[in-house]
Amino acid sequence: MAERQKLYEGKAKILYATEDPAVLVTYFKDDATAFNAQKRGSIANKGRINNAVSTHLFKLLEAQGIPTHWIESPNEREMLVKPVTIVPLEVVVRNVAAGSLCRQTGLALGTPLTPSLVEFYYKNDDLGDPLLTCDRIRAMGIASDETVGQLQQLALQINQLLTSFFNGCNITLVDFKLEFGTLTDGTLVLADEISPDTCRLWNQNETDEARRVMDKDRFRQDLGDVESGYQQVLDRILAHTN
Repeated sequence: MAERQKLYEGKAKILYATEDPAVLVTYFKDDATAFNAQKRGSIANKGRINNAVSTHLFKLLEAQGIPTHWIESPNEREMLVKPVTIVPLEVVVRNVAAGSLCRQTGLALGTPLTPSLVEFYYKNDDLGDPLLTCDRIRAMGIASDETVGQLQQLALQINQLLTSFFNGCNITLVDFKLEFGTLTDGTLVLADEISPDTCRLWNQNETDEARRVMDKDRFRQDLGDVESGYQQVLDRILAHTN
């Protein structure tokens, strides 16, 4: 492929232009960051695994009527996507108490959340991606009330589909982060990725708190065997899909 124009490089991916303005290339890196990039490192084969996991989950969601930016994945490291204007909100869905929710509320790790929580965080590294209320979103002019309602509805639909799918893989979907964007015609679609980088995933076959972790918390908490956790997620997805 001829040399491509780099449009953006983030913590985990690089976005390139192509000769077709309706198609962009996302390249998945092995770089790993945590705590708003205060911790940095690398996870062997992370990019390959996250691309494969995201590809399978985008296909799953597309088949169930969830619109995404995914077009195809031509190789192990790259994904072709539709260009979108990202809504500057990270949408987090929580099914089980973990991470910052436990630290901020005192809820015990592993507490089931019924109904699931949907939270909005401002996509702004300089401000530390703060948690926002609907009133703050309205005051900041980030998104309309209608868009916020759509984001919440889509997030809950995606949660229902992914929770069921991961249960079939003997994995608990503890919580996960979603990003959305709009196409040129204004259609709201799921963007970014869905992977062990953006989801908390617990092995249902393991009761030990440390050993059950299959996601980026292995890197955050220095639990070791990070690549192995990611690879197990992919292996179970492939086995369940096939």
